[in-house]
Amino acid sequence: MVDALRSSVWLYRLAFLGLAALFLFLKLLPLGSLAGDWPGPDILLCLIFAWVVRRPDFLPVPLIAAVLLLDDLLLMRPPGLWTALVILATEFIRSRAALTRELGFVTEWLLVAGMMVALLISYRLAFAFAFLPQPGFGFALMQTLWSILCYPLVVAASRLAFDLRKPATGEVDAYGRRL
Repeated sequence: MVDALRSSVWLYRLAFLGLAALFLFLKLLPLGSLAGDWPGPDILLCLIFAWVVRRPDFLPVPLIAAVLLLDDLLLMRPPGLWTALVILATEFIRSRAALTRELGFVTEWLLVAGMMVALLISYRLAFAFAFLPQPGFGFALMQTLWSILCYPLVVAASRLAFDLRKPATGEVDAYGRRL
């Protein structure tokens, strides 16, 4: 039973890596790259938040860091800045796992939306402090708004495709530890 649980966790981690690779590949494709087009949502960020809120044990920090650092390098962003900010945000949410377990979906959505807006502001402030050129604020704000609007779809897809749900209050794993 313990081996089944351990392999289940690793299967979820492999599924996350596969989805992350797919989303990174789609980001690199030259789809809709005309000037003036609306930016798409950051589905990878939505996926990370959805999985950390539901099952924080499935996404350890090194896995998130590796995927996001690769994302930074492939998209030619300052390496590590976005990674560090997202890890801080996920650890903030992970530390409140007991609280988010009891919350309804709308409150969870507002929490994640607040984290996405905080990420936007802190990322832009870091660029401003370093005097780095940055895309227009409207572009970044629109991407954040699209990401916030896509979060429920990512949660629903994770629930339907992977049966990823919040553990019930008092639910324990095979070792007898509370989830």
